[in-house]
Amino acid sequence: MGDASVRMLGRYALYGEIAAGGMATVHLGRLLGPEGFAKTVAIKQLHPQFAKDPDFVSMFLDEGRLAARIQHPNVVSTLDVISQERELFLVMEYIEGESLARLIRAMRASDMLVPPRLVGTIMAGALYGLHAAHEAKNERGEPLGIIHRDVSPQNILVGIDGVARVLDFGVAKAANRSQITREGQLKGKLSYMAPEQILEDDFDRRVDIYAAGVVLWESLCARRLFDGENEGKILKKVLSTDVTPPSQVVPGLPPNVDDIVMRALSKDPSRRFSTAWEFAVAVEEVLGVETPRRLGAFVEGCAKDTIQARTARVRQLESGSTQADGVTHTLAQNAEPAGARAPRAPSDPSAMERTVVRKEPASTRAILAILAILGAGATGALGILLVKRANTDDKTPAAEVAPTTTAGATALPPRGADGTAAPPPTSTSTVVSAQTAAASADTTTTATATNGVATSKVVQKPTAGTARTASPPDRPTAQTTASTAPTDPCKSPHYYENGIKKIKPQCLKQ
Repeated sequence: MGDASVRMLGRYALYGEIAAGGMATVHLGRLLGPEGFAKTVAIKQLHPQFAKDPDFVSMFLDEGRLAARIQHPNVVSTLDVISQERELFLVMEYIEGESLARLIRAMRASDMLVPPRLVGTIMAGALYGLHAAHEAKNERGEPLGIIHRDVSPQNILVGIDGVARVLDFGVAKAANRSQITREGQLKGKLSYMAPEQILEDDFDRRVDIYAAGVVLWESLCARRLFDGENEGKILKKVLSTDVTPPSQVVPGLPPNVDDIVMRALSKDPSRRFSTAWEFAVAVEEVLGVETPRRLGAFVEGCAKDTIQARTARVRQLESGSTQADGVTHTLAQNAEPAGARAPRAPSDPSAMERTVVRKEPASTRAILAILAILGAGATGALGILLVKRANTDDKTPAAEVAPTTTAGATALPPRGADGTAAPPPTSTSTVVSAQTAAASADTTTTATATNGVATSKVVQKPTAGTARTASPPDRPTAQTTASTAPTDPCKSPHYYENGIKKIKPQCLKQ
């Protein structure tokens, strides 16, 4: 699906894909709400062939439920689960950045290594996120016992905001998970599996410690630790090969790096770090940490072309979220969140309806702008020109740019350079409650004009519960003297806010 087309999923607009995997495709999306509220999100769609398989459906829904219980800045937040027409979608926060796997690949393509302090920053952040997952509890305060089981460079996202985040809990194990691994099934990537995860059914969070150790080794050495032509050869290496300490692969690494890496990679779980938190602290102490600004600049340098192309697409979508060719989309509830009953339809169906139209000719836009200005001016502060909300859009989609890491890597400063990269644009991740996107059943729209272009916004009508604020006040008491009358603030007890007549609070006490 290209960005020029849009599919509505309840209050979400689904656009073109930005990533694809064996189980799902990730799309850009927009969360749309009243009063012009909108937020860019990432929407993960389960592949159609898996949407018919109960095991995959259960796995997908479990991912949403588990991830929603983890609230931590180093974990990509899950915002919603949608079920529509036998299709499943996970709505997640959108993070502008790149996976650790692509960053390593970009550096390797330029015969360079990721600076150890940046490796330490990325790994410490990911480990703190893992610890939050391991410690997550249910609504009753009981441990969920979450084990990620698929920690890998592909599942660590490094944002241009300088924050590393763990994502993809699709194969995570939890005490109350409804989807059960069948006998003989292995879930995760073999190259990052701890020996006990391969050989035994009973294992704990320390398999994630082991996997993070593999990721740390590969990040420092810029090459795979356990690779092979087929799964059999990879399996043999994981179970029997002695790991080469990273300092023997990359001379000049900080002291004690070998100690923490080899401890995490111990085949005996009891000799590993007991928690991801403990591992993170050790990484920070040995490798050091870098500022978010410098990590963000590193990400932008490595993935410059990809990030610029994606940013252009997002900017285009944000300039006209719901626009398509003359189609009307109802945002009320044409998609039901999985596992939840659809809320009651609004009493005024038109209040939740957005009309999506082609971009009007310049002459039409000018007329709408003039009408908007005249309508507001002719009726004074209370005059509101009621129109159908009409959005316009530039239908030219952003150019698709194939993901690349080599171009950005050549522009990186020399290893160990200090402060040469420009600071990255800040990126704030905000988790939006589903309730903030629920639309009011009693809204209208107003037209305004900005730079000659007619725009519109939703205006909330006063409800019955607030009508009393517009009732006339009691008359001033006889105690008000003539001498004080001119300065009495309640001589004119009313004021107007957004065209609504209100009473000054101090005048209600008289």
